[in-house]
Amino acid sequence: MGYRALLLLLMLFSGHVWAGPAIQSWTTEKGARVLFVSAPELPMLDLRVVFDGGSARGAIPGVASLTSALLEEGAGDWDADEIARRLDGVGAKMSVGSQRDMAWLTVRTLTEKRALTTTLDTVAQVLGAPRFDAVDFERNRKSMLVSLNYDEQSPGTVAQKTFMHTLFGDHPYASRVEGTQESLARITRADVISHYKKFYVAKNAVIAIVGAVTRPEAERLAELVTAGLQSGERAPELPQVSDLQSPQTLKLSFPSSQSHILMGQPGMHRGDPDYFVLYVGNHILGGSGLVSQLSEEVREKRGLSYSVYSYFSPMRRNGPFLIGAQTQNAKAGEALEVIRQTLTRFIEQGPSEAELTAAKQNITGGFPLRIASNSKILEYIAMLGFYDLPLDYLDTFVDKVNSVTSAQIRDAFKRRIKPGQLLTVVVGNELQAD
Repeated sequence: MGYRALLLLLMLFSGHVWAGPAIQSWTTEKGARVLFVSAPELPMLDLRVVFDGGSARGAIPGVASLTSALLEEGAGDWDADEIARRLDGVGAKMSVGSQRDMAWLTVRTLTEKRALTTTLDTVAQVLGAPRFDAVDFERNRKSMLVSLNYDEQSPGTVAQKTFMHTLFGDHPYASRVEGTQESLARITRADVISHYKKFYVAKNAVIAIVGAVTRPEAERLAELVTAGLQSGERAPELPQVSDLQSPQTLKLSFPSSQSHILMGQPGMHRGDPDYFVLYVGNHILGGSGLVSQLSEEVREKRGLSYSVYSYFSPMRRNGPFLIGAQTQNAKAGEALEVIRQTLTRFIEQGPSEAELTAAKQNITGGFPLRIASNSKILEYIAMLGFYDLPLDYLDTFVDKVNSVTSAQIRDAFKRRIKPGQLLTVVVGNELQAD
């Protein structure tokens, strides 16, 4: 029986205290922070390198995403085809990505010597010597423009982008991850190189490693993959996100049979002292699918929407608290009113003890499955390192969830969520509502 299966059985049947994977941490010679979990059960290695270089750091909207995408297009003497051949030849998989807070490269490989050596050498070149060729730059820029045109045909995507851009106002989080038609038209190759040189540096990086290697081996490979990076400096602190001071409603006309509704405000950040209380409370409000209060009121009792949900998306600074739903154009007004009433009542009354007990059981019962694979552990420890969270976060998760009370939920929601100051975005066909 594997380590994770044994932990799952212990948690479910023995009542023993839950313990997460043992996390080791250190700093490379150039200043990158490393988090490592030994997982000897399978001859595999998962590695993620995360940079504080997402869209919030981009001088122009879209430059962070374009920089990230171009990493695997060419490095050193290799073009994209050669990079792909090297990795495919040893069965390795590599991906890159970028969001508001971060940009990352993730790779999975066998730990057999040839596979591991080839993969790590390739990653080192991709991170340390990207080519940013003019032809690749132009092709990817045009591809992003095409993607933006496609997004404009989706009412849900239009609603999401409008909500996020409006919510954050003049904060760097308002910068659209994918860019805009105007910003992509003016981004140059020099802008990409400048973004890379400033943010793709060792002191601005976190390396997460999970796999069948020893601590000395993990130290060696962490040095290897960052060998080509400059030491650099950590990105400066982002400004705080301002609270909304008054309600705002945006209605965007769209030729669709359904209206997409988004409602919310700035919520919480990673490491927020109210994190676990708000997390458990939201599970009851709208984060637990069909058994949530929002689903009961909007979907089950009134049939206004097939799906209604809420969530907090914590980032380095306060990310959004968001409630979303889709409904018939003619029902949009009624759905909005029911959502507002349900949220207000939850803030005033909080959950029942039965709801709280069920939520805790659902969250803690499913938690082991959320770290039941090396790739899932990798995502968690990369998050811990990036947001400077304590290394015992996984060990204490269950206890912190179980310690939440109804009174704490009422108190936190009253302090943090302001029903009279929400941003509301509705994208749909108002003409069909008549």
